Amino acid sequence: MPVRQRKAIMAAAVLAAAFVFVVLPLPARRLDLPRPQTQTAVGAFHIHTDRSDGSGTPDDVAASAALAGLQFIILTDHGDGTRVPDPPQYRSGVLVIDAVELSTAGGHYIAIGLPQAPYPLRGEPRDVIEDVRRLGGFGVVAHPDSAKPSLQWHDWDAPFDAMEWLNADTEWRDEGPGALARAFVQYPLRAVETLGSLLDRPDPTLSRWDAATRRRRVVALAGADAHARAGWSDEDADGYRRTWFLRIPSYSVSFRTFALRAEVDRPLGDSANADGAQILASLKAGRVYSGIDALASPAALQFSAAVENRRASQGELLDVRGPVSFVARSNAATGGSIFLLRDGSILKQEPLPELRFVSTSGQGTYRVEIHLSSAPGTPPVPWIVSNPIYVQPAGWEGAPAWTHPIATDARGIQGGPWHVEKSDASTAQVSQQNHPQGPVELAYRLADGGGGAPYAALVIGVGDALTTRTRLAFRAHASQPMRISVQARRPRSGERWHRSIYLDTQPRDIIVPFSELKPVGVGPAASFDPALTDTVLFVVDTTNTKTGTSGSVSVRDLRVER
Repeated sequence: MPVRQRKAIMAAAVLAAAFVFVVLPLPARRLDLPRPQTQTAVGAFHIHTDRSDGSGTPDDVAASAALAGLQFIILTDHGDGTRVPDPPQYRSGVLVIDAVELSTAGGHYIAIGLPQAPYPLRGEPRDVIEDVRRLGGFGVVAHPDSAKPSLQWHDWDAPFDAMEWLNADTEWRDEGPGALARAFVQYPLRAVETLGSLLDRPDPTLSRWDAATRRRRVVALAGADAHARAGWSDEDADGYRRTWFLRIPSYSVSFRTFALRAEVDRPLGDSANADGAQILASLKAGRVYSGIDALASPAALQFSAAVENRRASQGELLDVRGPVSFVARSNAATGGSIFLLRDGSILKQEPLPELRFVSTSGQGTYRVEIHLSSAPGTPPVPWIVSNPIYVQPAGWEGAPAWTHPIATDARGIQGGPWHVEKSDASTAQVSQQNHPQGPVELAYRLADGGGGAPYAALVIGVGDALTTRTRLAFRAHASQPMRISVQARRPRSGERWHRSIYLDTQPRDIIVPFSELKPVGVGPAASFDPALTDTVLFVVDTTNTKTGTSGSVSVRDLRVER
């Protein structure tokens, strides 16, 4: 290449660099802080691999985590819970915990510590949450306020265990084209800080969390939602794989942008199973805070409350009626403020590195945010967000399990007539012992693939029996753990309302209030009217049952009550 041409190319490169630095100034470099003495494990949560819609193998991800200085990662590939999860294991010196991101009818729910589920975990959020909890898992609402409607969470009354207060995917989706274009140019030059520059304080999400923690303990986590894949389509794994993509942001860059700090009782490294159990226990207890390392690293927080000889830290409850002393300190000495919030409102603000405050305002949910003066975002993203300390009376969240009132008016309808409905290629038979009041059994086998939506249903005509009543009641069991959909149908329009219930081999009494019925599919806009319904169905379908599955469901003592 001629010297003149090389000089021209170099001049163009210099001009391009000058444009980036002058017109598009790079984000400030993150601050390097002294390493704290606290015993925490640093890790990342909400990570996808090539087992679903990520670009790297679990080994690739672990190697990137090691490069970023993490001690644990939680993989959350999309699924229905029926895959056997990998046991905790060390890869590249990093503890790898296998979890799953479940799709519900009202958003995505991540289950950590979940064993293999006996059936697909899908359907209404309340039902998936119930299944995860019954199976011993810990559930987290993912990207609750995403700009993409299909990713948003819609059931804020559901008893979820935790939620993401920050989600990287959500943060870039709410940016304008100009901000994204600027980030694309800056990323190769200062990747971690560039990702950090896209973060804002997610006010609506934090407000939802604060509202929830006024009623019960709810853990909040920062979710990396790392895919290391930016492509033309982001609908699903197949959509990704059919189109081109770039491996940005890389896993390592995502992991260095922000991370979780889990308080642990002993250092990690002895046993993968024991260490995995320790991390899960810390998350469940809320002994974890989030730190934005793109601003300053390592992020460190000590947060405690004390009264007389009693002390509490993140996630714990203090049952007191007198003044409570709070202490929060960080390893950042200057350049920001510590905020103590009670029930979501700022109670006290002090400059770094320490806040001390005696609260005489009584019961409440207290948490800490630390803000740096150099933070990006509108409003600026907090550098550190703690989980709460709950100053509440004993039994505050331990309300008795919901029990239905005793029926004042009941009418048995077990006598039928009963029949079956099914899809093509599925099989279904009904049998009844000791007609008309004996138990009724549905024997079924769902069609094995072949398209369509296989189903089998036990059906009873009830005439006007539901009129003036408020609930169905019955006793039921199944040949294996499963979910069935209890449905009520209008005779002319075919519109249906449903409530999913769990069954296993142990007979149990079940009540389905009409107030809990939801329309099937897009369904009718109107609320359920029992006076317009003449059919009740017990449906086995592919929402929670795999194709090709066979079994039986038994129902007895069916009645309507008020």
